[in-house]
Amino acid sequence: MRGTREIKDNYQLFRLTGLLDAFSELIFRKSIGECIDEGPKNIILDLSKIDFVDSSGLGALVQLVKTAQTNGGTLQVVTNPRVTQTVKLVRLEQFLSLQTSVNAAIEKLKST
Repeated sequence: MRGTREIKDNYQLFRLTGLLDAFSELIFRKSIGECIDEGPKNIILDLSKIDFVDSSGLGALVQLVKTAQTNGGTLQVVTNPRVTQTVKLVRLEQFLSLQTSVNAAIEKLKST
């Protein structure tokens, strides 16, 4: 997995590519968790270029949502059809706050 991080006024945007699986989950969770601690507390994960998410990746996403919420922030996931299908199989689409685009996620932040 590879990615970039952009820090804006009230959110951080991560654009990620590759696989979110058992091999990448630990470093992914640790890296994003540290960034949540640094702030801003609102996180947008752009997973639209992710090719595959397994149960370990879903577990990491759930933990990161909880971390963001504990720190007074939010976490939104920008998705693609493959990721959306995986998330819906385990009925986490509401909890993970799935968004269709980065712009939609930014707009949602503005409305909260």
